[in-house]
Amino acid sequence: MKEKATSFDIAHIAGVSQSTVSRALNNSPLVNLETRQRIQQIARDLNYKVDKNASNLRKQKSNTIALLLFEDPTSDDSMINPFFLSMLGSITRACATAGYDLLVSFQNLDDDWHAEFEDSNKADGIILLGYGDYTAYRTKLAQLEEQGTHFVRWGAHDENHPGVSIGCDNYQGGRDVTEHLIGLGHKTFAFIGDAQSHAPEFQARFMGYQDALKKHGLLCANHRQFNAISTEDAGYEASQLLLNEDNLPDVIVCASDLIALGVLKALRQTSFRVPEDVAVVGYDNIPVSAFATPALTTVRQNTKRAGELLVTTLIKAINKEPVEDYLMPAELIVRQSCGSK
Repeated sequence: MKEKATSFDIAHIAGVSQSTVSRALNNSPLVNLETRQRIQQIARDLNYKVDKNASNLRKQKSNTIALLLFEDPTSDDSMINPFFLSMLGSITRACATAGYDLLVSFQNLDDDWHAEFEDSNKADGIILLGYGDYTAYRTKLAQLEEQGTHFVRWGAHDENHPGVSIGCDNYQGGRDVTEHLIGLGHKTFAFIGDAQSHAPEFQARFMGYQDALKKHGLLCANHRQFNAISTEDAGYEASQLLLNEDNLPDVIVCASDLIALGVLKALRQTSFRVPEDVAVVGYDNIPVSAFATPALTTVRQNTKRAGELLVTTLIKAINKEPVEDYLMPAELIVRQSCGSK
């Protein structure tokens, strides 16, 4: 007796994934028309019939939340920004408290992650962490929203972005740390960190910093800003450019602690002392910032609260309760690296 064809058979013949077959057979717009028609024709040729009972079963809740992490360049093998490692623990605890399992996965921007999880009943909803370049995946977020997938992301608030975001008031954080530095008597500043629109969190920190300087008449013509992604290597390389210039500023304000650690490394290789000759501040309050030499002044984003909010907001969305963006306040953490003038 001939075995009944399966969706995996169709996927093999069509040269696509099984999840693509499932979407094509359900006429999902996420599969282009030509591929949809080809898969549907193969299904007819194989006399394939959708198992309605299995289909209904797949529509039931899995009681699982998917946490999708984007790989970051790191100095170790984790490929996870240390800031998100702290949040990962909080998310895990919040899921356990709510009675949900947590599925953790790395997803690259070129993968089909925007249609994989809820569509295939792997998870009831998705949390996105570490997807820093918002412009690169904005279309996929729109597709998630269009197909009714429940998701929430950690990131900068943007009225035009699809879905719900939980984030920190990066503008306030950048402004507060700069006001503190000005209050210590520092007069000249440089900023290291990407301040363009594709990095909205860094851009908000830069805008808060810049507005504080403007308020006190310190945004002079020779103010310097150097682009850098959130790695120690990027901070080190950007600080080399700064050190090659004639005048060292009173303060180097960094868009993240990782950048600041790279700056401190570069300064240790010179005769300049921190904070006596130049102050250095970071952002994020990752654990190592307290143990840097000198201990790093930084801005804390409450990762425990963030993890709880991401999970509770997503569960509300899954249960069809109203949800909205939430912006947490930032907290200045003063340590030895900012000095005084």
